[in-house]
Amino acid sequence: MWAHGARGQQAAGVRRIGVLSPFSPAAAALWNKALLRGLRDLGWVDGKNLVVEYRYAEGDGNRLPALVTELIEQKVDILLTTVTADTLAASNATTEIPIVMAAVGDPVATGVVSSLARPGGNITGLSQMTPDLSGKRLELLKEIVPKISAVATLFNPDDQLSVLDAREARLSAQRLGIEVHALEVRTVADLAKALGDAVTARVGGLVIMPAPVLFENVKRIADFAIQNRLPSTFHLREFPTAGGLVSYGVDRSDLFRRAATYVDKILKGASPATLPIEQPTKFELVINLKTAMALGLTIPANLLGIADEVIE
Repeated sequence: MWAHGARGQQAAGVRRIGVLSPFSPAAAALWNKALLRGLRDLGWVDGKNLVVEYRYAEGDGNRLPALVTELIEQKVDILLTTVTADTLAASNATTEIPIVMAAVGDPVATGVVSSLARPGGNITGLSQMTPDLSGKRLELLKEIVPKISAVATLFNPDDQLSVLDAREARLSAQRLGIEVHALEVRTVADLAKALGDAVTARVGGLVIMPAPVLFENVKRIADFAIQNRLPSTFHLREFPTAGGLVSYGVDRSDLFRRAATYVDKILKGASPATLPIEQPTKFELVINLKTAMALGLTIPANLLGIADEVIE
C-alpha cells in the first residue's frame, strides 16, 4: 500500500485533497466542478468524507512553490495539479505525497514522468497531448485563411509546455510555408508589447500557445485580434467563447472528471507509480462564426460540419 495513503487513512475517515492551480478561481471553476462531480460519483463528497483545499497562482508561475508548500503544510493526502507548471512545482516539493495531474500536455517530454505506461514515483494522472495538436491548430487556420503567409505565436519561454508547443507550431509552419514570428510573454506586463510587435510584423494571424499567463488574458487577446483583424487560434474552448476565432483541443472538464478516478484509487491504497497515465478521448473544435463574419472570413463548410460548437 502506498505509504502516504496509509497514513491518511488513519485520520478519522475524512481525507484531504490539495488542488494546486496556476490559474484564477474563475478560470478553473468549470474544471473543479467536473472534478467534484467525478469524486461524488465515486462516493467522495466535499464537506462529508472529503476536504478539498484550493490554491491559485492567478497566472503567476512564481507563486506556485509557495502555494504547494501551503498545501503540504495542510497535510493533504493527495495533490491534484492542472498543467505542466504546477505539476513540476509539486514534484519539486515532494516525492512522498501522491500527485494526480489532470491535464499535463506532455509529461514525458517535459520530464514529469519517465513513462506513460509505468510513471514510477509519486505522479500519475492524465495527459492532454497539447504539443501533438499545436500543428493541427495552425493547419486549421491555414484552411480558414488559405492565403495566410505569416503568423505570430505567443508563448511563455519559462513554461516547458509552451516552448514545446511553439516548436511544434514552427515545424508545422515550415511544412505549410508560413513565416513565424515568435513573441515571448512571461508575465501580463509583456503582453502589450508582444501584441504590438505582432501588428508591426504585419502577420496574418495569431497562434496562442498553452500558458497560464495567456489563458488568464484570453478576452484581452481575443478583443485585440478582432480589432486588428487577425484570425486567431488557441487550444481551449474558452478562447472562441471570449471572441477568438477558433479552438481545437481537449475537453479539459472531461479530464478533470476522469482525474477523480485516480484520486479514488489512490485513496483506496493504489500506488501512483503503477497507475498508467491516460490520454484524452474527447477533443473539441469550436468556431466563433460571429468573429469570422467580423473578420470577413468564410468558414469552410466541412469545418462547420465537424465543429463541436459553432458560436453565432
